[in-house]
Amino acid sequence: MVFQNPDNEQIRERLKEAKNIAVVGLSDKPHRTSHMIARALQQAGYRIFPVNPTLEGPVLGEPPYASVEAIDEPVDIVDVFRRSEHCVPVARDAVAAGAKTLWLQQGIFNEEAARIAREAGLTVIMDRCIKVDHAILLGRS
Repeated sequence: MVFQNPDNEQIRERLKEAKNIAVVGLSDKPHRTSHMIARALQQAGYRIFPVNPTLEGPVLGEPPYASVEAIDEPVDIVDVFRRSEHCVPVARDAVAAGAKTLWLQQGIFNEEAARIAREAGLTVIMDRCIKVDHAILLGRS
């Protein structure tokens, strides 16, 4: 079975319902795409949780976590900035954390990670930019 993203209405609903977004692979370097998108998500009203075991201090005012499962609050979306071949452990972490959606950023695609997340009941979105979808589907940037 070939993976297919949810339709735009389902994606819109995931974005509207979400409050907390774990950003896996978030960089503390402001010029990196992950940092810029996480900042935009914060400005749009989401609480972001940096997930990167190499971070040594807060990013965008939030303490870093080594894994999604280590976050002590509910996570609605796990937004992934990792290469495709590193997504299976991230999918397992998202499942263990009880996340609702696994979102692989534009250019990231992993069928096995999608299968793991879907079998656990998560919505899976791959190869799409959450910031772009937010701007288009909710009419905000």
